[in-house]
Amino acid sequence: MASMALTSPPGVKIPSYMAASSSSSLFSRSSISFRTVESRSRICVSSSAKCNLNGNARIPIINETTLPKYFDSSRLEKSASRANTKLKLFSGTANPSLSQEIAWYMGLELGKISIKRFADVEVYVQLKESVRGCDVFLVQPTCTPTNENLMELLIMVDACRRASAKKVTAVIPYFGYARADRKTQGRESIAAKLVANLITEAGADRVLACDLHSGQSMGYFDIPVDHVYCQPVILDYLASKSISSKDLVVVSPDVGGVARARAFAKKLSDAPLAIVDKRRHGHNVAEVMNLIGDVKGKVAVMVDDMIDTAGTIVKGAALLHEEGAREVYACCTHAVFSPPAIERLSSGLLQEVIVTNTLPVAEKNYFPQLTILSVANLLGETIWRVHDDSSVSSIFL
Repeated sequence: MASMALTSPPGVKIPSYMAASSSSSLFSRSSISFRTVESRSRICVSSSAKCNLNGNARIPIINETTLPKYFDSSRLEKSASRANTKLKLFSGTANPSLSQEIAWYMGLELGKISIKRFADVEVYVQLKESVRGCDVFLVQPTCTPTNENLMELLIMVDACRRASAKKVTAVIPYFGYARADRKTQGRESIAAKLVANLITEAGADRVLACDLHSGQSMGYFDIPVDHVYCQPVILDYLASKSISSKDLVVVSPDVGGVARARAFAKKLSDAPLAIVDKRRHGHNVAEVMNLIGDVKGKVAVMVDDMIDTAGTIVKGAALLHEEGAREVYACCTHAVFSPPAIERLSSGLLQEVIVTNTLPVAEKNYFPQLTILSVANLLGETIWRVHDDSSVSSIFL
C-alpha cells in the first residue's frame, strides 16, 4: 500500500497536520521509520517496510533528528542547562523501555534505583541517588501484574517522600482499575477511587495519566491530574496511510465511547461517525446487536481506549464486514491483550491493529497486523511542561 496523506473532498478542510505536504504533518513523514522487532534484536528499516508474515510487529519511531512541531520550544534548545536540572526521572519495573525512551527525548539519564522482590514477593525500593529538593517523576503503569506494579509505585512514592523530594509526580501511562469507576450493581466497590486514595496518601503531589477509561476518574484524586491524550500519535500515523477522507468512517465500538470517537472523527477531516450497539452480559463478555450509521464500501476505523480480551473489537469488526465495510482498522491506546485477545485479533477480520506502548507488549504477543506507536515523546514533553509550570493542554490544541 502506498503511503500518502489523507485527501480532502471538495469543501472539506483537512487539519494542517494532515495535509499532503510532509512539512505540515504533525510528525514529519520523513521522520518516521519502522523498527521491526525480531527475537532478541531490533532492526531499523525504511518507512515503506511492511510487517513480516512471521508475526513481527511494526513499531514506528521518531527519527533522532526531527521532532514534531508541537514539541517545538525554546526550552528544548537549552540542552546545556539540563545537566544541572532539579528534575529526576525514575522508572519502575512495569515498562522500563518506555521510561528509557522518555529519558532519551528529555535528554536525561534515568535515576538510579534498586527495586527487588523478597522471597515472599514483598517489594523493596531504595533510591541510589539524592533527590533532596528535586522535582521527581516516577514512570510506572499499573498493568499486569496489576497489584504488584501498583504496590511498587506506592513504595517508590513513599521512598521519594522520605528522601525529601520537593515534589513527586506519579506518571501512570496505564491506570489499572480505571474501569471500576462507578457502581453498576448493588454492593460493588469503586476501586478506581480507592486506588486514587492510595496514591494520594502514599505522598504523590501530582498524577500524569494517559487516556483514562473515563474522565470522571480525574475527580477521584485530591491532587492535580494531567490527562494526556494519545490521539495525536495515532492520528498522524493514520494520516500517513493512503486512505481518502471521503472513504473514511470512524466507529465507536460501544455507546460509552461515542464522545471519544466523535473527537477522533473531528480531527480526521470531520469524518462521519458510526456506533456499534453492544449489549454486555458479563465482565469481558460482549454481544454485538446492531450498527448505527453507514459503513458500506468505506474504510472503518474503530477507536477505543483499550483492547483487553478483544471481544468487543472483533465482534464489532465482524458486524462492520457484514454491513459492507471495505477494510476495518482498530485503534487503541492501551494494549492490555488478555487471552484470547491475540487469537481473535489475528483472525483476519482486521486490516491493522494500531496501539501505543503505554503497556509493554511481549514478543510472544506480536502478530502480523499489529503496529505499536511510541508515546515517549508526548510524555517527555508533558513532563517538561509540568516541571516548567507551562501549559499542558496547549499540546493538544
